[in-house]
Amino acid sequence: MAYFLDLPKFKDERGVLTLIEDSKPYLPFKVERIFCIHNPTELSRGGHRHVYNIEAVICIKGSCTITTSTAPGLEISHELSQIDQCLILPAEEWRVLHNFSPDAFLLVFASEKYDEKDYIFTR
Repeated sequence: MAYFLDLPKFKDERGVLTLIEDSKPYLPFKVERIFCIHNPTELSRGGHRHVYNIEAVICIKGSCTITTSTAPGLEISHELSQIDQCLILPAEEWRVLHNFSPDAFLLVFASEKYDEKDYIFTR
Protein backbone atom coordinates (compact mmCIF):
# COMPACT_ATOMS: atom_id res chain seq x y z
CA MET A 1 0.00 0.00 0.00
CA ALA A 2 1.27 3.48 -0.85
CA TYR A 3 2.53 5.44 2.13
CA PHE A 4 4.19 8.73 2.99
CA LEU A 5 7.72 9.13 4.31
CA ASP A 6 8.49 12.32 6.17
CA LEU A 7 11.88 13.40 4.92
CA PRO A 8 14.33 14.82 7.44
CA LYS A 9 14.84 18.55 7.24
CA PHE A 10 17.33 20.85 8.85
CA LYS A 11 16.53 24.52 9.36
CA ASP A 12 18.82 27.38 10.30
CA GLU A 13 19.26 31.05 9.44
CA ARG A 14 20.27 30.12 5.86
CA GLY A 15 17.03 28.26 5.10
CA VAL A 16 15.87 24.64 5.07
CA LEU A 17 17.75 21.61 3.77
CA THR A 18 15.57 18.56 3.06
CA LEU A 19 17.55 15.33 2.92
CA ILE A 20 17.18 12.31 0.66
CA GLU A 21 19.83 9.61 0.78
CA ASP A 22 20.13 6.39 -1.16
CA SER A 23 19.76 4.37 2.01
CA LYS A 24 17.16 3.39 4.54
CA PRO A 25 15.19 4.82 6.25
CA TYR A 26 14.89 7.48 3.58
CA LEU A 27 14.11 5.36 0.54
CA PRO A 28 13.30 1.65 0.79
CA PHE A 29 15.17 0.81 -2.42
CA LYS A 30 18.32 1.58 -4.39
CA VAL A 31 17.68 4.37 -6.88
CA GLU A 32 18.25 3.35 -10.51
CA ARG A 33 16.46 6.22 -12.28
CA ILE A 34 15.36 9.78 -11.50
CA PHE A 35 12.89 11.78 -13.57
CA CYS A 36 10.77 14.93 -13.30
CA ILE A 37 7.19 15.72 -14.22
CA HIS A 38 6.61 19.42 -14.87
CA ASN A 39 4.68 21.90 -17.01
CA PRO A 40 1.52 19.82 -16.52
CA THR A 41 -1.70 20.13 -18.48
CA GLU A 42 -5.20 19.26 -17.28
CA LEU A 43 -4.73 15.69 -18.50
CA SER A 44 -3.94 12.92 -16.02
CA ARG A 45 -0.77 10.85 -16.14
CA GLY A 46 -0.06 7.28 -15.08
CA GLY A 47 -2.97 4.88 -15.44
CA HIS A 48 -0.67 1.90 -14.95
CA ARG A 49 1.13 -0.27 -12.41
CA HIS A 50 4.51 -1.95 -12.55
CA VAL A 51 5.85 -5.47 -12.32
CA TYR A 52 8.99 -4.55 -10.33
CA ASN A 53 9.47 -0.78 -10.22
CA ILE A 54 8.88 1.02 -6.91
CA GLU A 55 8.65 4.81 -7.04
CA ALA A 56 9.17 7.60 -4.53
CA VAL A 57 7.41 10.83 -5.53
CA ILE A 58 8.10 14.28 -4.11
CA CYS A 59 6.20 17.40 -5.09
CA ILE A 60 8.97 20.00 -5.21
CA LYS A 61 6.62 22.84 -6.15
CA GLY A 62 2.86 23.26 -6.43
CA SER A 63 0.54 20.34 -5.81
CA CYS A 64 -1.10 17.28 -7.33
CA THR A 65 -3.15 14.24 -6.39
CA ILE A 66 -2.04 10.64 -6.85
CA THR A 67 -4.87 8.13 -6.67
CA THR A 68 -3.78 4.56 -6.02
CA SER A 69 -5.63 1.25 -5.95
CA THR A 70 -4.90 -2.42 -5.52
CA ALA A 71 -8.28 -3.46 -6.93
CA PRO A 72 -11.23 -1.75 -8.65
CA GLY A 73 -13.22 0.28 -6.12
CA LEU A 74 -10.39 0.36 -3.54
CA GLU A 75 -9.01 3.78 -4.39
CA ILE A 76 -7.09 6.10 -2.07
CA SER A 77 -6.20 9.69 -2.99
CA HIS A 78 -2.92 11.14 -1.77
CA GLU A 79 -2.45 14.91 -1.86
CA LEU A 80 1.13 16.02 -2.53
CA SER A 81 2.04 19.63 -1.76
CA GLN A 82 4.94 19.53 0.71
CA ILE A 83 8.58 19.15 -0.26
CA ASP A 84 9.35 17.13 2.89
CA GLN A 85 6.74 14.44 2.14
CA CYS A 86 7.65 11.54 -0.10
CA LEU A 87 4.96 9.16 -1.40
CA ILE A 88 6.20 5.59 -1.85
CA LEU A 89 4.33 3.74 -4.63
CA PRO A 90 4.73 -0.05 -4.58
CA ALA A 91 4.95 -1.76 -7.98
CA GLU A 92 1.64 -3.60 -7.61
CA GLU A 93 -0.48 -0.47 -7.07
CA TRP A 94 -2.30 1.22 -9.93
CA ARG A 95 -1.66 4.95 -10.01
CA VAL A 96 -3.18 8.00 -11.66
CA LEU A 97 -1.61 11.44 -11.25
CA HIS A 98 -4.09 14.28 -11.62
CA ASN A 99 -5.28 17.65 -10.27
CA PHE A 100 -1.93 19.27 -11.02
CA SER A 101 -1.53 22.90 -10.06
CA PRO A 102 -0.15 24.96 -13.00
CA ASP A 103 3.24 25.23 -11.25
CA ALA A 104 3.48 21.56 -10.20
CA PHE A 105 6.97 20.04 -10.33
CA LEU A 106 7.36 16.42 -9.26
CA LEU A 107 10.63 14.59 -8.67
CA VAL A 108 10.42 10.80 -8.99
CA PHE A 109 12.98 8.25 -7.81
CA ALA A 110 12.59 4.79 -9.35
CA SER A 111 13.98 1.44 -8.26
CA GLU A 112 14.39 0.20 -11.84
CA LYS A 113 15.77 1.55 -15.08
CA TYR A 114 13.10 2.18 -17.73
CA ASP A 115 11.79 -1.03 -19.29
CA GLU A 116 8.54 -0.96 -21.26
CA LYS A 117 7.90 -4.58 -20.19
CA ASP A 118 7.64 -3.43 -16.57
CA TYR A 119 4.50 -1.35 -17.30
CA ILE A 120 1.01 -2.90 -17.06
CA PHE A 121 -1.78 -0.73 -18.47
CA THR A 122 -4.78 -3.09 -18.29
CA ARG A 123 -6.30 -4.88 -15.33
